[in-house]
Amino acid sequence: MENYSDKTVIALGFFDGVHLGHGALLSLVGRRAKELGATPAALTFARHPRELVGGQKVPLLNTPEDRAWLMERYYGVGRVEVLPFDRAMMEMPWDRFITDVVVGRFHAVHIVVGHDHRFGYRGQGTPERLSALCRQLGLGCDVVPQVELDGVTVSSTYIRGLLEAGELERANRFLGHPHTLSGPVVHGKQLGRRLGIPTANLFLPEGILPPAFGVYATRILTERGTYMAVTNVGVRPTVDQDGRITVEPWLLDYDGDLYGREIRVEFCARLRPEKKFAGIEALKAEILRNAEQTRAWFADHHD
Repeated sequence: MENYSDKTVIALGFFDGVHLGHGALLSLVGRRAKELGATPAALTFARHPRELVGGQKVPLLNTPEDRAWLMERYYGVGRVEVLPFDRAMMEMPWDRFITDVVVGRFHAVHIVVGHDHRFGYRGQGTPERLSALCRQLGLGCDVVPQVELDGVTVSSTYIRGLLEAGELERANRFLGHPHTLSGPVVHGKQLGRRLGIPTANLFLPEGILPPAFGVYATRILTERGTYMAVTNVGVRPTVDQDGRITVEPWLLDYDGDLYGREIRVEFCARLRPEKKFAGIEALKAEILRNAEQTRAWFADHHD
């Protein structure tokens, strides 16, 4: 793992979803970095600390790669260090985490945390203790208060609940950007191609929360450019029985082969829940209708 050779202003957190609350930290990191002539950076973990500490499986909004992409895309934080969260990390005293990792390895001269951030062994690192240690070490420190929208505290947990309930538009407001998934395109059953509706199939990355099953108007980012797409999330009840969750975009106005390529899906609007159709022709007619809805949505939201 590389050491930073230059000084950094660093945000600490898990940053699942990279929502508006995280955005407050990351925007401040950018401003402080400019003031101090330092590199804006963020420190996160490959898996959720609650999995090891509490034995809880936490379904996540994004992979670490997508978190890093979102931080750079929306907040200009291009240095994102993803650390493993293992037993050694879990048992590391909070002050050693700051002196050895944050300062020692990543050369932080200023640290930014959220008001409720806990870190180190048994969560003994608190914003208050961190502020005191930073004063002692001659480092800058900002503690960012909670961010609210519509009187609700912005949190990854709240946004997960919205996505599960199919409330995509509200989830995107709390995220501050479209909900995002990415992955390599895998071979499907070629049914879409036979129907004249060729889809790119992604298997949902392991540990990632699927949005509510259904059909979405999406934006697809590929190496060749950005395309509108009708995307089905679910188990395809009309044609499949294996129960595997797929994310299946049909890129409108795209011609070419995407197999093995990495694509990114931005969920913009939910068109309908997933449902089982009487047959393939009824399914095709509905997908073509969803394509028109998708074009109409993007025509209304072209900014």
